Amino acid sequence: MSIRPGTIFAVAWLAWVASWILAAFWTGRTEKRAATWRAGWDVWAPRLLPLAGAILLYHASRNIQHEARLWHVGHGGALALSAVTCAGLLFTWWARIHLGRLWSGAITRKQDHRVIDSGPYGVVRHPIYAGLIVAIVATAAAQAIPTGLIGAALIVAGLGLKARAEERFLTAELGTEAYGAYRQRVPMLIPRVKWRDSQSRSDQD
Repeated sequence: MSIRPGTIFAVAWLAWVASWILAAFWTGRTEKRAATWRAGWDVWAPRLLPLAGAILLYHASRNIQHEARLWHVGHGGALALSAVTCAGLLFTWWARIHLGRLWSGAITRKQDHRVIDSGPYGVVRHPIYAGLIVAIVATAAAQAIPTGLIGAALIVAGLGLKARAEERFLTAELGTEAYGAYRQRVPMLIPRVKWRDSQSRSDQD
């Protein structure tokens, strides 16, 4: 009996969320946290957009049989996209393990914070976000309904904004010189794709 692609998607995401919550306890001491007392849209958008997107993506998974699909990927296509989703989530875990106790869910500077430029951090500067984007886009593509696609777009936009905010914060905390060579060598989110941004610097997510 073949496994339904929907089951693979559900198990993969549930396992990732549960394990990520547990792993949140594996983190070092925070020395400084990005200020939120004067928070504006640039601070709240990276939080609210992914939350809204996740709600829409979950809603799409619950109502996939009741909304018209924009395209049909078929059983084989759904299996392939579920494999891509799993690969993206595994990539986030590779990055999480490689980063170790320097990881934080918020924008912070940890004790003994330093640039990590090996492993997945030698591929992109934000491998956790990159893996999530791959998994989310693959999931939404398999659903192929407007609600899920809008949700995926919101999450991707929010992660991009958060990545830029982290880079600004850690550049100020750790110094521009510590990031210069790394930023020049390693792209932000897409392997082998680089672009200049006067405000963007390398970071650890």
